[in-house]
Amino acid sequence: MKGVSSTVTDVRITPVPGGILLDVHLRPRASRAGVGAVRDGALELRVCAPPVEGEANAAARELLAEVLGVSRARVSLHQGDKSRRKVFRVEGLDPAEAARRLAGAAKKP
Repeated sequence: MKGVSSTVTDVRITPVPGGILLDVHLRPRASRAGVGAVRDGALELRVCAPPVEGEANAAARELLAEVLGVSRARVSLHQGDKSRRKVFRVEGLDPAEAARRLAGAAKKP
């Protein structure tokens, strides 16, 4: 498929003061939660929650915190509240460390 990559090194991670911005493509109502492929620079996150009243956003925030090994308080939605394409801000990580943690998560079954 065009624009699809299997490596997390292709994820768009932008350094900002105190952390990073991470591009995400969210798939709500998935049968199983987890990390998917990279599509056009965005990490695909699958969550079981529906896209109603912020439930999918909250589930994505929780999944990202778990995958990156940080507390939920350090992950916030920066852009894309009503869109499948989102940008999350993660405090306390640099791009290299975030890429390393994402690569580790992608290798897990």
